[in-house]
Amino acid sequence: MTKHTISPQRGILGEAFACDCGVLLGGRMTAELHAAENGLCSACLGSAEEKLAPGLARGCSSCAGSGRRKRQITWQLAYAEAENLITLSVVRGIVAGFDGPFRLSEIADTVRSGLGLPAGRLPIGPRVRDLLLQLQAAGEIAMLSAPDEMVGDDMVLYRDPQWQRARTLGF
Repeated sequence: MTKHTISPQRGILGEAFACDCGVLLGGRMTAELHAAENGLCSACLGSAEEKLAPGLARGCSSCAGSGRRKRQITWQLAYAEAENLITLSVVRGIVAGFDGPFRLSEIADTVRSGLGLPAGRLPIGPRVRDLLLQLQAAGEIAMLSAPDEMVGDDMVLYRDPQWQRARTLGF
């Protein structure tokens, strides 16, 4: 069995990748295709890590840190199912029931219990987070949380962010 570890290479012509199997890959798209053909996650190229910033990495969110293609596809299908079940109107309706501040985890737990979804089956938290960020961008809610962690000069991380409806803040 040939080992396939794809890594970025510095090239004079731009982005390039190389695989331990000996194949040189011209660009990101070629590297992703090679990864997929060999059962590796096409997002992290089988490394099981995503680089958030120089010196900061975490487990790949596309393959649940496995580096494998099967896990990536399973997660993507589960997220697509969550997109169909957990709509903007569902989250907006739940948020409307809160007079004061609320946390991401509270909304996700309310969605899970309201839809009767078992824990761990669908990526409810990530889907709810994406919808809360849409509501924030639309000006319907405002974030109250300070970042839990600063990464470099331009990146912040939130563990369980807190929002409040904009109307209750007087916006």
